Order: sequence, then structure tokens, then C-alpha cells
Amino acid sequence: MNSDRRNFIKTSAIATAAISTFPTIMNACASPAEKIRVALIGCRSQGFSDLKSFITDKKNNVDCVAICDVDSNILEERAAEVEKITETKPLTYSDFREVLDNPDVDAVIIGTPDHWHAIMMMMALEAGKHVYVEKPMGHSIEECDAMVKAAKKHPELVVQVNMWQRSSKHWFEASDIVKSGELGDVHLVRAWIYKGYDNPYPVMPDKEEAPDYVDYDMWLGPAPKRPFNLNRFHYNFRWWWDYAGGAMTDWGVHLLDFALFAMDAGMPQKISPGGGMFYNKPGAMDTPDIEQALYGYPEHTMIWECGLNPGIGLYKRNSHGVAFVGNKGTLVVDRGGYELIPDFNNEKREPFFEGLVQNNYGDGQDEHVKNFLQCIREGGTPNASVEIGAKTATVSEMGNIAYRVGKVIHWDDAAKKFDDEEANKLMKVSYRDQWQLPKV
Repeated sequence: MNSDRRNFIKTSAIATAAISTFPTIMNACASPAEKIRVALIGCRSQGFSDLKSFITDKKNNVDCVAICDVDSNILEERAAEVEKITETKPLTYSDFREVLDNPDVDAVIIGTPDHWHAIMMMMALEAGKHVYVEKPMGHSIEECDAMVKAAKKHPELVVQVNMWQRSSKHWFEASDIVKSGELGDVHLVRAWIYKGYDNPYPVMPDKEEAPDYVDYDMWLGPAPKRPFNLNRFHYNFRWWWDYAGGAMTDWGVHLLDFALFAMDAGMPQKISPGGGMFYNKPGAMDTPDIEQALYGYPEHTMIWECGLNPGIGLYKRNSHGVAFVGNKGTLVVDRGGYELIPDFNNEKREPFFEGLVQNNYGDGQDEHVKNFLQCIREGGTPNASVEIGAKTATVSEMGNIAYRVGKVIHWDDAAKKFDDEEANKLMKVSYRDQWQLPKV
């Protein structure tokens, strides 16, 4: 790294401001004075991974007092794992409302499918609980707006969205370089995820009823009543509009977050769709297996691309990344680190600057949890606030809405709506009668 760039990263006001968004994550909760009692809702996969970041490090001073899941097999398995880690078996529930009624719970971790996030988060706040909610924060633009309002109504409670790259230092260093102007004029930003699945999803028949160990009606919750199908259940919920938004919202909220942050970008003016169902047969999933979204801004274009079966990414990056393309060079960043790639200066017949490869610092998920706990104990704004979660989830939803209406759509940020009525209808989701979005 040349001395100018090293000095910039260490001393620039931009770097200081960016890193101050997670100011003491390395030291947070080093000497906690207050026990925090947490409960997990949604235990199978990412939710349980989140919980382990809370309870594995004894310095966090956290007790897991309860876990909740609609799958009793998963519930008992996870309860045993918690007991092995903590030497205490948590209470087990199948109905999340019983968790919220438990006065011994200080904070809840929401690791459910996306269609449950908003209702659970808002009900948890009304019950006086701090919330650590999985991404994407909401399942619609309407939900994201309501969740922000709910958090503002309860300023005494902390809400952290699990966009944990917001607690990972190298993402901010990379963003600082983009903001510094070293790349020259950046008019093109690319973000992508290629999942690398070897085979398409099979089309699976509906079952007459769910397995007896699953409370399927509770799993559906606010989503439309459907026959039970293993292809829509557990991990695969991601590929159905009823419950999620495909790879666009699954990974887009992580990668588009920094595509927006580094460019100081707000809402796009227009969104153009691309993609389709190419690898999978009709009935295997709803969401596209190849999808693009072209976001138009006054001075740059942001391109999102995702594919389920391809596995090799752009710029020799496997899987995922974000690239900022300037007229003097390109910066590519992913979870492994970032690379600064110089363009060639034809006038001077040499690269514009010295290249750089920087690995990550091994931070992220655990520091994100520590930041949440520190905010509960000491106050302050969490690294991934509801405003951050809502902004990125909304931009991701915009890409899906453009795809679903099959045309270019324009966003009026003052009016908070599109220029297309079909698109405006997709800003909301319909709930079954027994579940409604709480009023704020």
C-alpha cells in the first residue's frame, strides 16, 4: 500500500466517521456488569447461528432462557445444543407469543422466514423486548416503513438488523477508498451473488398434511393458506414470493448495502428488470433463478445480478462481491477482503496507482452481536439500525417489483410511490385474517 493511501485510511475524516458507526465493537462488553436474558424465535439455521454468537463467548454475559420453533424436532435438538453450551436447558415454546409474554426475556432474536419478521419485531417491541432481527428486515416496502415507525415509538429499546457486515472493518475501509476519489469518477457499481447450486430444484408434490411434528398453520402465519410442500419449507422458503424475495433479498441486502453506502446513494430514480426462470422447471420455485436489476441514479448506475446455479463470480471472485468501477481503477470487495485494481494511464504510460489486496480482519457476526449488547447496556445507535435495514431492504424490493411487473418503473421519492399502479400494489403484502401488521 503506498504511503498516501495508508495515511488516508488511517487519518481521513471519512474513515473516522465510517468506523465510528461501530466505534468500540472490538472492546464492547469486555467487562459487562449486567446479565442479558435472550430468547430465540426460529431455531433451525441462521437464527441458531446468531444465538451461538450470543452464548458461546462467556464475556457477553448472556443467558438463553427460551427458544421457540414450529418444528418440535428442531426445537428439542436445539434445546439440547444450548444446554451443552451453557449447562442450562432453555424453556421451549412453539408459539412465539408465549416468548413475548415471558417477563424473564430481555431480548429476542428473530430467525424466522422473512414473512414473519415485521409482525414479530413490532409485537416484541410492544412487549418491551429488545430485538435482533434477521435480514431482510421486512418482506415489503410497507413493512419496512412500519418497522421504522415502531422502533421510533420505542426509543428505549434497541433493534439490530443482522446485516453483520456493518460490524466488519474492511467493508468500511473499502468504502473510504471509493469516497476518497482515488478510483476517479465512479459511474458504475456492480453487486452480485452466484449461489453455485449444482442441480436445479425438483418439482415436488403437495402433501395432504404437514408432518405431525410441525405446526404448519403457525409456520404460514400471515402468508396465504397453501398445502404443505417440502419444497416451500425450511431453507427453501427463500424461493417463494409468499415468504421471501429470492436471492435478491437473501443476499442483496448485504451487498447492495455497501453499494449504496460507499456511493452515498439514496433511493434510485428508476429500476429496470432482467432475468427469468431458466434452470428450474415451473412449479419448482417462484422467484427467478437468474435475475438482474438496473438501478438508475443521477450520476451513476448500480447493477444487481444473482444466479442460483452459476458459481463463478465477476473479477475472479467466487460467489459474491461488489465492484466500484472508476475511470482510474476498480475496487472489488467481498467477505474475504478487498482488492484495488488500477486502470492504465495512457498519457503517463503507467498504472494510475499501486494495486492493493487486503484480507478481512476476521470480524463480523460476533462483533455485531457485541455491538447489540453494548447498545442495550450503554445506549447508542446499533451498527445496523432499522433505518439502515429498511433502506437496503426497500431497494432490494424495488428490484423484485420491477421484475414482477416486467417493465421499467420510476420511483417518486417525495411521494414514496412508483409511477405504475401494478408496482404500487406490490409495495404491500396481503395477510391472512388472523394476522395483521400491527398499527403504529
